[in-house]
Amino acid sequence: MIPNPDTTLAADMASDVTIRQVVRLSAGGPRFRVRLSNAFGNKPLTIGAAQVALSPDNRTPRVEGGQALTFNGKTQIVIPAGADYLSDPINMPVKPLTHIAISIYLPEAATPQTSHPGARATSWFIRGNHVADASFDAQRTMDRWFHIAAIDVEGPAKSAAIVTLGDSITDGYGITPGSNARWPDRLAERLQADPRTRHLSVLNHGIGGGRVLNDGTGPNALARFERDVLGQTGVKYLIILEGVNDLGTLTRDALASAEAHAALVDNLIGAYRQMIRRARDRGIKVYGATILPFMGFSLYHPDALNEADRQAINRWIRTSGEFDAVIDLDKVMADPKRPDWLKPEYDSGDHIHPSPAGYKAMGDAIDLNLFK
Repeated sequence: MIPNPDTTLAADMASDVTIRQVVRLSAGGPRFRVRLSNAFGNKPLTIGAAQVALSPDNRTPRVEGGQALTFNGKTQIVIPAGADYLSDPINMPVKPLTHIAISIYLPEAATPQTSHPGARATSWFIRGNHVADASFDAQRTMDRWFHIAAIDVEGPAKSAAIVTLGDSITDGYGITPGSNARWPDRLAERLQADPRTRHLSVLNHGIGGGRVLNDGTGPNALARFERDVLGQTGVKYLIILEGVNDLGTLTRDALASAEAHAALVDNLIGAYRQMIRRARDRGIKVYGATILPFMGFSLYHPDALNEADRQAINRWIRTSGEFDAVIDLDKVMADPKRPDWLKPEYDSGDHIHPSPAGYKAMGDAIDLNLFK
């Protein structure tokens, strides 16, 4: 997305800068390629140099065994406005759940930047071209990712990807940076621990503040569906856990009429149907995850009408038969004594985002037989 003023790269670190960013792969293989992005730029973006290396500890800029990234055989590229660029394959065998450091040098600032503010991982910044340095003294750190969009790992013929499409709950809001404690992380760990599912990878496409129907801090789910789901490599499965921000923002600033509540529910169901149809046209199985409780969240101050909307959506997810399967995360996360609230042990404290124990419970609740 386009970062907001609080998460953007400051002007004194936006050009003539090396950015070293660490990501964890969900699957392993003999080769991989990196996708860099200028998706939200309105002018071409120059990548002066780029390198990949193993990250022995995702809390340090130190790397091991670096290789230069090339694009059509070139080490410097210009990415057009609104476009992505896919690297040549890198012959670097990687194990599942390996940390990879991607270092890019930006001679000039992007206009505007394309970033993922909710990285939950530390990135390091230094002036000048230092992509090949084994380590450096960073002049700045940020828990953000800039201009990296994907890593495609080459696997066996039956390899496939699972996209988790969601909001800040999928993005892992509240976890310790570098801990890899999001629920899709836990799902990836479980898949790799089972010999029958090690050919599967997990693509976390949650964005904080994301909504299904309207833009939030980033594009709405329908607007980004082509890029974030259908345009990804090897996708066979899609898990949709999104809608709580649509429900909450309806009454964030003022009460809404009964007609507005009913229209929201109807429009959300229509949007889910659109995503199901578009995914199935590509042979992708779609699993609907029920929306978690958010009673007590002070930003949205939900009431009985908001809860009725949530129950209506979850009832449709559970009973309509339109999804290929249902992942009932509401059942896992709701307090049995107060089902419109999160379980206390699974509540981060803000009453909408799970705690680390809650994220783990979500990842553990997904039946791996869905992916066989």
